Amino acid sequence: MSTIQEIQKEIIEDFAMFDDWIQKYEYLIDLGKELSPIDEKYKTEDNLIRGCQSRVWLHAEHTDGKIIYTADSDAIMSKGIVSILINVLSGQAPSEIATAKLDFINKIRLKEQLSPTRANGLVSMIKQMKLYALAFNN
Repeated sequence: MSTIQEIQKEIIEDFAMFDDWIQKYEYLIDLGKELSPIDEKYKTEDNLIRGCQSRVWLHAEHTDGKIIYTADSDAIMSKGIVSILINVLSGQAPSEIATAKLDFINKIRLKEQLSPTRANGLVSMIKQMKLYALAFNN
């Protein structure tokens, strides 16, 4: 299993292949389309991420010392964003997730390329994933 830092490095390299943000948005959309579907039983109010413009459901399970995240969204761009976060954080130990510095977001300039409401949604997704990690770490 790759570390959070190794995965972030791969994402930075992937995004560097694209010349402009239109291509990067298309890549994010493709990531969203590839996201494994969340079990319908987890599409509940309790699993909705607050602060997102669209509806984003996030579920976390603690298995064998690792957190496995699943998610879905009714908006393809939000689905791509949560997909990239799952790629980085899912399968990692709670303590690693809780303390992870997600440098790739600034390095690929993701947050500044999103609308203010989508950028707020990104922050809310990260916050919820870290809250799950803190809960499972205790």
